[in-house]
Parts: sequence; structure tokens; C-alpha cells
Amino acid sequence: MLVKYANRLNSGRSETYSQLMETATGRVLLQDNGTLNNARWMQKSSKFYFTRTGSAGTELIAVDPSNMREEILAENLPKGSFNFSPDETFLLFSVEEEGPQEGPDLKRVLEPNDRLPGFRKRSLIWRYDLATGLYEQLTYGYHTTYINDVSQDSRFLLFSTTETVYTSRPHGRSSLYMLNLLTMEVDTVWEKAPYIGRTAFSPDGKQLMVLGAAEAFGGIGVNIAEDQISNSYDGQLFIYDLATKTAKPVSREFDPSVTGAAWNKYDKQIYLLAEDQDRQQIFRCDPVKGKITPLVVTEDVISSYTIADQAPVLYYYGQSASNANRLYAYDLKSNKNRLVNDLSAERLKDVRLGEVHDWDFVMEEGSTIQGRYYLPPNFNPDKKYPLIVYYYGGASPTNRMLEARYSMHMYAALGYVVYTLNPSGTTGFGQEFSSRHVNAWGKRTADEIIYGTEKFCREHSFVDDKKIGCIGASYGGFMTQYLQTRTDLFAAAVSHAGISALSSYWGEGYWGYGYCSVANADSYPWNNPELFTEQSPLFHADKIQTPLLLLHGSADTNVPIGESIQMFAALKLLGRTVEFIQVEGENHGITAYKKRIGWQNTIFAWFDKWLKDQPAWWNDLYPERNL
Repeated sequence: MLVKYANRLNSGRSETYSQLMETATGRVLLQDNGTLNNARWMQKSSKFYFTRTGSAGTELIAVDPSNMREEILAENLPKGSFNFSPDETFLLFSVEEEGPQEGPDLKRVLEPNDRLPGFRKRSLIWRYDLATGLYEQLTYGYHTTYINDVSQDSRFLLFSTTETVYTSRPHGRSSLYMLNLLTMEVDTVWEKAPYIGRTAFSPDGKQLMVLGAAEAFGGIGVNIAEDQISNSYDGQLFIYDLATKTAKPVSREFDPSVTGAAWNKYDKQIYLLAEDQDRQQIFRCDPVKGKITPLVVTEDVISSYTIADQAPVLYYYGQSASNANRLYAYDLKSNKNRLVNDLSAERLKDVRLGEVHDWDFVMEEGSTIQGRYYLPPNFNPDKKYPLIVYYYGGASPTNRMLEARYSMHMYAALGYVVYTLNPSGTTGFGQEFSSRHVNAWGKRTADEIIYGTEKFCREHSFVDDKKIGCIGASYGGFMTQYLQTRTDLFAAAVSHAGISALSSYWGEGYWGYGYCSVANADSYPWNNPELFTEQSPLFHADKIQTPLLLLHGSADTNVPIGESIQMFAALKLLGRTVEFIQVEGENHGITAYKKRIGWQNTIFAWFDKWLKDQPAWWNDLYPERNL
């Protein structure tokens, strides 16, 4: 097993190192901070390989882990990323080419996506034969070609292209081709198919594993009410038979949302990674019977997993609400876990976390809304605590990770009770539930957040219902703004990268029209102006009374900073309490270390000011100025 580690130091610098580990015992055979960091496994010989700079250019090195002997497989290797063929006789390169450019001062924007950096570049597939050194181009054309998979006999290459169709939803269409690497004949599997994502061969090469939305293959995977539109962020699994050219919707009755999958060569089962409500779990799927069962894992949120090709062994790492990442070996026959490495043992040895409790409620129409709450360390049930409410962004659930951008324990440690919920529209709760996200923009979600918060306060006497704050980012930032147009429940609100007007967001950001093809499917300002105005907080800014903090990266290409600028201007003209903090040079997420610390402290200080009546931290960060 190759295990790679990353450590973020207090200075903001990162260090990485890797270990070669014996799976049977967990014994570390080699630790390295150089060559192993880019090492990967070869499929046939069970050697690992890496590249390095040698006297004759880039060298490809294979290492036998049993004796650590190195072998130079190739010298003066071409540039670009590559994959080994299963039989280890050739490499497949993805080679990037520059597209046509205009002069430096004026650029003709050919289509909306032409605004994206690198849009005119394309990647094509080349093959490098290790025996002869022959380097030949396999794909040509205007569109980028993506390597999907190579059959186990190394005879067939599965590759795809994508094409944008602006005039109908969805705007992305996928074409899949199968290239016979012996005869160079190409078979078309499908052309310009909507809602299809990743594909891979079955171990015998007769079927394909396909990930996509429920609407793929003519909608055979759709499982929603008649009056709903499917949420295409809700991932589904299909099996496609190459001989009959027919697809089978495997996960149609499976409520978790599929985020990843691998068809295991050893036991011929498919292993899924899927959002299961506020958890992310691993499931085993029998491709013949279509039965899906969960693995008995020990963490709430599995981040990643990998399966041995020649043994019943799976490794995974993940974390839960109150612990950091842990690495496990999983025996696929006995279904037993073995802890290999526990990062929490070191990272949290001197950290005291408060308790976490599940708390769900039922809406009047019968929907169960899942949630949980975090208590401060040294919690005293006889005290009154301010409350912070957090909700999802996009359509993904607020999962149970400890290490997250908005870690609930951080806020609880500052003396808050923190309540988070997964309202209607969230993926991982079934297709009907996630489809409530489409063409809603807060209609149902806001009611559930308000109802749930009020009910939570009534049922928990330790909450001060006069000191409630709320926070969200992206779609959650939109929800923060929209909630303030609907209620005076909150004493303070924080919107990070929030959408204030659908009418500007849908076409301005890099992702705007693409995200809106899901969130407001087939609705545009010209055919559904009511949605774009009535559900936009900006058009109801005069209803906002809550002190509102707007945070935004100045280089945000997803939700442009203008969304916060116009809400800030509106509330200033209305004489309302609003603050606007730009994080210079940052995009949709704040990633630069020092800026991230300042951004987080700004949020903490804002809540201190309004929920604890302690303005000192805020005043220290942002003293009053006379301009």
C-alpha cells in the first residue's frame, strides 16, 4: 500500500511525505518525501513506478517492493500526464495543445465558456510503446478527448469527448468511443448523450459501469413525483451492455447519491462511494442481481478508498463528527476493519470537544428534516447559550466531517450551541427529496429552516432565542440573505459568496448558467421573471432588518463579487446595518493561509458582537474610520 500524507504547518507551509506499507501487518517498509510522492502502482507486476529527471531527460522508473530494486523502463519520456496499460506494454499520454488566440488587447468571445481560462486549449491522446519507444498520436480534432478506461487485455481504449449545447438542457453532451488499439478501428458507443459522466469497463470488458444523472439513457433512472424535475446533481449508477447497447439503472431505488465507483477485478463486485444523508459511505453492488449493501465501516464520512486488484483488501480513510482522518484496512471477506493510522491520536490529544447530538423534526406535511447540534465544551444545561444555525450550499448535504471549512466544533468552542440541518433539496436523501431543489430557490427550504430553528429553541431550554445567528456560503450565502427577507428570527447573519439576484448570477459567473440548468431547470429571466425576482433577496432588500455581514473573494469566478456589492449598496441606501469584507485575490473559497485566518476571525468577531454583545474583537479588526 502506498500512503501519502500532507501536513499544514502553522506558518501556512505544507509538507508531504509518503509511506510504502505492508498491508498484512501495517508495517512501514519505506518512508520518503521525494520519489514516492508521485508513485503509482502497475497493474500486472505489482511494482510501483515514478518519474525523475535523469541525464537523458525524464526517466520512468519501476520498483519491485519485495527487494526495492529499481529498473529504468524508459528515458527521455515525453511531457504530459500518462497512465500505464494493464499489460504494462505502453503508456497513454494526455497531451495539451494551445488553441487559437487573438491579439493581446482585444478578444472575441466565441461562446459563454470562452471566458474560462484555458477553454481554447485541448488535450489529445498519444500512445508510447515501451519496447520500441514509438510515440504516436491516437486522437485528433477540435474537442478534447478524455481517457476513460483501458480493457484488461489492453486491447481497447475507451475515450470520450464533450460538447456544449446552449439551446437546450443539459448544456453538456458526451460522446463515447471505443478504439481497438490493434487495428485502430473506432466503434461509437453513443454520441451527444446527455447526463452521462464517468465510464469504465467491467473486468471482462463486456459491460460498462456508467455514472450519471437519473435522466441519462432517456430517464430510465428517474424516481420522482410526476410534477417534479430531477436534480441532476443526485448521482446514479448504470450498467451498459456493449453487445445489446442497453443500459440498466442499478441505483434507481437506492436513496444515497453516488459520488464514485470502482468495478473490482478480484471479486467482480462494484464498490460505490455515496452520500448517505449526512454521511458518506462505501457500498457493495452485485452487478448481476443489482443488490446494493453497505460495508460495515467505522467512520461517518469516507473521503476516499482503493481496492486491491488481486486480493480481497480495501483501504479507506475518513472522519466523523468528532475525530480527524483515520486510515483503515478492510477485509472484503470477513467485513472486518483494522485501524492503520489515527491522525486524531496526535492532532486532538490536547483538544476537548463538546458533545454532538442528532436532532430531527417533522414538518406539518410529513417530511422528516434531519439535523444535529453541537454543544460547547464544559456545557452547562442550566445556562443560556447563543445559537448559530448553518445550512447547506449548492445541493450537497452538511456532512459529519470534523475538518471542514465551517467546522461546527470551532463555533461551539467559542461558547455557541450550533445547529445544522439538511432541508429539502439536499442530495443523499433520495431523488424525490433532492428534486425539491429545482426551481425553488428557497421557497420550501426557508420555511423548514425557520420552522426547525424555532422548534429547536422551544425544545432546548439552554438556547437564548433572542441571540440566534445564521451562516451559509454560496447557495447557503443566498439562503442567508433570503432568510432575512422572510423573518426577523435572527440577531446576526453571515453570507459568504452569496447570490443576491438570480437575474445577474445565472449568466455572469463561470458556473452560473450551468448551475442554473439544474437549480432552475428551463427557467430563464424571459420565461419565468417571477422566479428571478420574487426569489432574489435583492428585490426584497427593504425587508431585511438583521445585521448582515457580506464576505466575498474579490476574484470569485463562480459567484461574482457583484452579488455582494449590489446587496451592500441596497442595504446602505436603505440605512440598514450591513458590513462588506472583500478578501483580495481569493476565489469562491478562501485558501491562502493568512487570509483564511483573517476571514475566519472576521466571522467569529461578527457573531461575538451581535450574539454575545462583545464588540471588542470586531472593533479591533475593523476600527471605525471617518472617510
